[in-house]
Amino acid sequence: MGAGTIQKDGGSGRRRRGKRSLPMSEINVTPFVDVMLVLLIIFMVAAPLLTVGVPVELPKTAAGALPADQEEPLTVTVTATGAVQIQTTEVERDALVQRLRAIAAERDSDRVFLRADGAVPYAQVMEVMGALNAGGFSNIGLVTDIGGPALDGEGQ
Repeated sequence: MGAGTIQKDGGSGRRRRGKRSLPMSEINVTPFVDVMLVLLIIFMVAAPLLTVGVPVELPKTAAGALPADQEEPLTVTVTATGAVQIQTTEVERDALVQRLRAIAAERDSDRVFLRADGAVPYAQVMEVMGALNAGGFSNIGLVTDIGGPALDGEGQ
């Protein structure tokens, strides 16, 4: 990987005495491409690990995905034990509305994703949805897994 030289004598391969050769001014891009490919592989492997989440057994539905925003979405999770978490921080139910109001004041978007374990009673999920609405979030998306029944009479 050293710098090559260009000979002035027309490239015949013979070097005349007393003549100096000029340094080669071409860039070798092979190491650059190798580094870029390695970085691409690293990012492809690491990207799925960067998703924020709490382990929850989501119910399955036939609904499609919501369109993505430019701002990172706020995620509120109700675990199987009934605990409420904003992103990955657990929040007491009594302080939930105040925390949500503080977060809503700092955000541009009023979109929030609600994740609830399938074992959580419907009433608890609706309580959290009411707290989200009272906290200033009116655009609530319910997160589910795909592959559930479509209920259109054609099976799954």
